Amino acid sequence: MAKSTTPKQAAAVRQKGVTMNDVAKHAGVSRTAVSFVLSNRENASISEETRTRINQAVQDLGYRPNAGARALASQRSDWYGIVTEIVTAPFAVDIIKGAQDQAWLDRRFLLIAPSDQADAAGPNQGMEDAAIEKLLEQRVEGLLYAATYHRGVHVPQSASEVPTVLINCFDADGKLPSIVPDERAGGRVAVERLLQAGHRRIGVINLDPDIPAAVGRLEGAREALANAGLELDPDLVVSGNATADGGYEAAGRILDHYPVGAGRPTALFCLNDRMAMGAYDAIKERGLTIPGDIAVIGFDNQELIAAYLRPKLTTVALPFEQMGALGVRTLAALTAGQPITADQQLVDCPLLERSSV
Repeated sequence: MAKSTTPKQAAAVRQKGVTMNDVAKHAGVSRTAVSFVLSNRENASISEETRTRINQAVQDLGYRPNAGARALASQRSDWYGIVTEIVTAPFAVDIIKGAQDQAWLDRRFLLIAPSDQADAAGPNQGMEDAAIEKLLEQRVEGLLYAATYHRGVHVPQSASEVPTVLINCFDADGKLPSIVPDERAGGRVAVERLLQAGHRRIGVINLDPDIPAAVGRLEGAREALANAGLELDPDLVVSGNATADGGYEAAGRILDHYPVGAGRPTALFCLNDRMAMGAYDAIKERGLTIPGDIAVIGFDNQELIAAYLRPKLTTVALPFEQMGALGVRTLAALTAGQPITADQQLVDCPLLERSSV
């Protein structure tokens, strides 16, 4: 039996970094015995008294297993990597929260590698390549790739080395599974709510008409109107460029195009909350009330806008947290070798009732 260390020697060991050999020496056992106990090897013939001494030595010395070596030996790290620009976009940060909470339930952990915020020229490809490479060096079991807004993306080829799932975006090359919001159903539920409130002339303040959010939400709006035997008047669809100023100008154009009582819409569906905020100002400047004269529904549920406008804004929520959680569940299935049901999974966008309808 190995000779155990004294308390003074144990303190010195803690200062220089504890190894498995140090634990063995402190407990007065072989290194093999320590390895068997720490790896929970079931067929090892080690007495309970010896196991207790080893566990006490681990506690005394503050030993932590070498995660890198353990991952190399077992080909499992218990880590997922997430590459995202969301750290620079606070209103979408719930994707990370949902993924982190689900990973914790699955006894997994997230390593987050930030990438540059995407712009008109696209993301910083060099930074994304480096982020994925660093995560792969840590032997992550799988990757999540999360975007601030719903769009097609080109994921670096190196991501194919492990199972990879996209969140709030989709693979423009059609190779990787994705989790995205059901934009069409969200647009439909928004206009259905306005129809339920008795509105028949509904204006739409649109996003950039070519992006997936605008396409899906507008399709949903048209579908809801068609189901009610109505059509969307093209003159009532104006782009607001996704900004509060754009929403203000678009709402003004719609309202000023029609005299009161001569086809003026009684409701506005704004395809994001920032444009709804601008629309509020345009409506109030014309002496109109919300929702008495004009009802307003937004989209996104940006809390700092929707909950603090007066009246509070009824809006359709983007399901960031749910998408993050589903991304982790999908990744867990892939890393376990299980089939997934679809290349693209849609997540419902719920309507949040407040006071603007």
